[in-house]
Amino acid sequence: MCKSVLVEEKFHELEEFINSLPNKKGALIEVLHKAQNIFGYLPEEVQLFVAEKLNVPASKVFGVVSFYSYFTTTPRGENVVNVCMGTACFVRGAANVLSELEKQLDIKVGETTPDGKFTIEVLRCVGACGLAPVVTVNDRVYGHVTPNDVKKILAEYQD
Repeated sequence: MCKSVLVEEKFHELEEFINSLPNKKGALIEVLHKAQNIFGYLPEEVQLFVAEKLNVPASKVFGVVSFYSYFTTTPRGENVVNVCMGTACFVRGAANVLSELEKQLDIKVGETTPDGKFTIEVLRCVGACGLAPVVTVNDRVYGHVTPNDVKKILAEYQD
């Protein structure tokens, strides 16, 4: 299937979601979450589509996307690896874990591996201070992570 057909299907899926909403007013963040889930990120064309379908100014959509750190305008890897850098995690060695991740994947925070498999990001707090330092991969939480654990964690996501 060619790439443009896949993109058209994604826009169709997003449009169906928007049309299924009982009330579009106040649904911007919910729609952006769905859009990012469908596309993997929120490029300008997707943001303009959302603005048009919700009948809100594009500037409002751009403002929300740029304000909330959850949203991204650049493609992410198949597996998003987040390192918590909140106080508890930082004090217990999160910086060393992050350094090891960057070394193992040969990328820096905010970058994606050339094969599109991994993106590294940092969070301010995961809310699991008792497990510090914490790493999440997609929706999975890893606690008490040490630099020695990094290779094993990444291996779980290799094909």
